[in-house]
Amino acid sequence: MRNGLRLMALLATVCAATNAFAADGATTGPHGEKPTPASTMVLTPDEEQKIKDGKFTAALVWHEMSEYTNAVNSGAQDEFKRLGVEVVAQTDAGFDGARQKSDVETVLAKQPSIIVSLPVDPASAAPVYDAARNAGVKLAFVDNSPAGYVHGKDYVTIVSDDLFQMGNKAAIAMAEALGSKGKVGYIFHDADFYVTNQRDQAFKATIEQDYPDMKIVAEAGMADPARSEEIAQGMITQHPDLDGIYVTWAEPALSVMSALRSTGNTHTKIVALDLNEPAALDMVKGGNVAALVADEAYNIGVTVARAAAGSLVGKSAEPFLVVDSLAVTKDTVADGWKKSLNKDMPATIADALK
Repeated sequence: MRNGLRLMALLATVCAATNAFAADGATTGPHGEKPTPASTMVLTPDEEQKIKDGKFTAALVWHEMSEYTNAVNSGAQDEFKRLGVEVVAQTDAGFDGARQKSDVETVLAKQPSIIVSLPVDPASAAPVYDAARNAGVKLAFVDNSPAGYVHGKDYVTIVSDDLFQMGNKAAIAMAEALGSKGKVGYIFHDADFYVTNQRDQAFKATIEQDYPDMKIVAEAGMADPARSEEIAQGMITQHPDLDGIYVTWAEPALSVMSALRSTGNTHTKIVALDLNEPAALDMVKGGNVAALVADEAYNIGVTVARAAAGSLVGKSAEPFLVVDSLAVTKDTVADGWKKSLNKDMPATIADALK
């Protein structure tokens, strides 16, 4: 999953690559890479034994710590432990690129064999990681890589989620909530960030191509999440008969939910991307939220750790590995929380389901 804090941390990113996905609905990576399923990143017993015999070490240099990052981090920690790789450092840059550079310099003193990281600002991240790369440390990234870095030479791989799949599943969830007919509002992320751009575009394309009785009658771009309630109020005022509203991720969806509640609207259904406790609580209580589509964040961590460790014994990885996603509804929230984050759903949600 990608929570709002994670996305806000990356708003400054200006990707040089295309934001478009192929006409056949394929996700592309930040530099136009073709996606490869994360499930293909498999180590042989012999490779695993070589890793265990190597007494390798790893450092986890994160952009920030959130529910999403905690799940990725947990997956990486567990996979490194399984492979006998000792994690000697873990850092949190608090969305600060300069601090992330300092974090890399600090962990290099521990001479890790591997650094796994998510760059705060890929456009200016090369100097953050240059010292590690020059020291021969294997670098593996989540979501993006430093501008100018070359796969297979400067870093092992990028692991993310299947962006088109997430938007596609959001559209299917909306159709299921509305009986495949009705008027839909579309609140998309109005910034140059390949992750949200592709997810949003996939939702729109799926509705337009697969559901002729569902019409997107209102569109609004959101560049600043702080303005999401204002945007929602404007959309609802102009289109009070909306049957559903798609929201680019879960935190802004809370503002849409608030706007609907302020007008007493219990009819309009919300579908958003990423897990969020307040949104999920509204969903299980039968409120406006119909579904939340999330990625397998824990599996991202497992995959990036496995690829990084494999590179130490000569195992190559495809440039852009993607995990699956799932639509979480009231009926599947317990399993969905576990599959996405590898943890039990919050007690508030469990209590509401009783």
